Amino acid sequence: MRIIVPMAGMGKRMRPHTLTVPKPLIPIAGKPIVQRLVEDIAKVCGEPVTEVAFIIGRFGAEVEKSLIKIAESVGAEGTIHYQDEPLGTAHAILCAQSALKGPVVVAFADTLFKADFTLDSSVPGTIWVQKVEDPKPFGVVKLNEQGQITDFVEKPETFVSDLAIIGIYYFQDGEYLRQELQYLLDNDIKDKGEFQLTNALENMKNKGTTFVPGRVTEWLDCGNKDATVYTNQRYLEYLQERGENLVAESAKVTNSVLIAPVYIGEGAIITDSVVGPHVSVGDKSNIRGSVVSNSIVQQSATVAHANVTNSMIGNFATVTSTPNDLSLGDYNTLKV
Repeated sequence: MRIIVPMAGMGKRMRPHTLTVPKPLIPIAGKPIVQRLVEDIAKVCGEPVTEVAFIIGRFGAEVEKSLIKIAESVGAEGTIHYQDEPLGTAHAILCAQSALKGPVVVAFADTLFKADFTLDSSVPGTIWVQKVEDPKPFGVVKLNEQGQITDFVEKPETFVSDLAIIGIYYFQDGEYLRQELQYLLDNDIKDKGEFQLTNALENMKNKGTTFVPGRVTEWLDCGNKDATVYTNQRYLEYLQERGENLVAESAKVTNSVLIAPVYIGEGAIITDSVVGPHVSVGDKSNIRGSVVSNSIVQQSATVAHANVTNSMIGNFATVTSTPNDLSLGDYNTLKV
């Protein structure tokens, strides 16, 4: 089994957090989004993962080393492939054409999921979907009475289905997928100006390939700041349910209250503060005299004398507020 992870996008909706690192390396509960994704897929594959192919932009040697280590953490070889021009999802996957052989899972690196299934590798193809209120921003599928997929529609202007494709796909035959993707490029077949994976899926379906929908317990989006903070919240709850220890032994917590679920990274220092619920604090970060809730604080950041909520604080960033000397009477309200 191979996992192909397209992640070459610039992550513009996540700026300023993607100015120095690509979006899939932003941490969720202490691990990069893409690492959480690869680990979760490896758990449901039901067979060993031999290769994880990352399709990236020119992110630099350090990012590439990090990705190789992520692949190795699930016992697989990591390979790096480049998409230098954003020409659509079909083009992105084809950039890793050497990995398109045998059974493959394609997983776009801006989504996480909660699931309690094992992948059924006996079916030709599985497309994971989730019901959504507004399907217009998504690719969607239509089903027949047998529960098989009959149509793929990319970002429908009018309602055809509320089953949105979440960005995770299984193909029993990677070579066949590669041929259909190449066909789109060779014949300049585009949808909304780009080479779309859904066009290749439609062609495969018309040739007799049976696709079935896969369902997840929960789909967690990491498309923008608010969505990522919410995903961090839900993922912390998920890890707490699994009984994982979320506070590193080397973290120092002094005269402070941690309200679970919280993740505290290696070497983090928490002093005179209330942290949680739903907070991830990265390695070597320092929080003192503060109240922090529902937020992501990345590595080596400092938060001092601040009230922080629904926030993302980047690596090596500093948030400082000056405590006030107050004499505030009963029933008064002070807004700063």
